[in-house]
Amino acid sequence: MPPRFLQLSDVAAELNVSDSQVYHMVRSGELPAIKIGGRGQWRVERARLEEYIQRKYAETAEWVQENPLVDREPD
Repeated sequence: MPPRFLQLSDVAAELNVSDSQVYHMVRSGELPAIKIGGRGQWRVERARLEEYIQRKYAETAEWVQENPLVDREPD
């Protein structure tokens, strides 16, 4: 069974982005996370990460529909 909570470095690896990008996503509220322990380490619940990914797929699909790829006329 995979762990319920992921470290930010695990999330970064999963999304193939930098740790600092994930930290920014968490701090901005874009990606839900919790702070735990005496040092306040961030953890992202796997289910929240999957919801985030699905939300990004939906946002991307909407963007693609609103910004169709138009063939340019040859020069």
